[in-house]
Amino acid sequence: MSSNFEDTYRHKGMRKQLVDLLRTKGITDENVLTAINEVPRHVFLDSSFVELAYQDIAFPIGSGQTISQPHTVAFQTQLLEITSGMKVLEIGTGSGYQACILAALGARVFSIERQKNLFFKTSEFLKNFPYRIKTFYGDGFEGYPSYAPFDRIIITAGAPEIPQKLIEQLKPNGMMVIPIDEENGNGQKMLRITKMEDGSLKQEEFGDFKFVPMLKGKGKD
Repeated sequence: MSSNFEDTYRHKGMRKQLVDLLRTKGITDENVLTAINEVPRHVFLDSSFVELAYQDIAFPIGSGQTISQPHTVAFQTQLLEITSGMKVLEIGTGSGYQACILAALGARVFSIERQKNLFFKTSEFLKNFPYRIKTFYGDGFEGYPSYAPFDRIIITAGAPEIPQKLIEQLKPNGMMVIPIDEENGNGQKMLRITKMEDGSLKQEEFGDFKFVPMLKGKGKD
C-alpha cells in the first residue's frame, strides 16, 4: 500500500478511463461507476505500481492475497444493489479497496480479515479515508453475529460451500454475493443468494471467476 495519498489530474484521468472500460464490460450501475471513479485505487498498491493501478487486473498484496481486478469489484458490488445506509458484511478485507467502494455507496461496512498482518496493516491504512468501515480479525465462516443481521454480505474469496452461519446473519430479503468453488477445481461460479421472508433461499448464477480460496479459522501470520 502506498504512503503517498496524492491524487493528481493524471490519476483521475486514468480512473475515468477505467470507468469507461468497465462500462464496455457490462457494468451499468451508475452509482457503482461513480464509486469506482471516486476511490483512488493507486493508493492501495505500492507506489511503484501506479501505472498498473487502473488496468483491469488483479494484483498481489502480500499474505497470499490479491486486490481483485476492478471489473470483479464492480461486478460483485453491482449484484449487491447497495442503497445508502445499508449494513454490509464483507468477508475478506484484503487491501480495503472493496470495502471503500461499498462505503462510497453509503453503506456501513463491517469487514473481517483472517490474516493477522494484513488485518493490522489495512485497518491502519483505512483510517486515511472518510468512510464508515469497521474491521475485525476473525474467521469469515463465523461472520460477525454481534453486529447481525446484515442487509448484504459479500465474500471476496472462493468458498467451498455456502456458510450457514452467514445465511443466518442475513436479514429477510437480504442478499449475499459469493463465489462458490467449481467441482472441477477451475475457479468459481458467482452466486447471488436472496433470503426470502419465509427463510427460503433464491439462488442466481452470474458466470465464472477466479478468487483466492476462502479458508476457515484465523491465519497465523
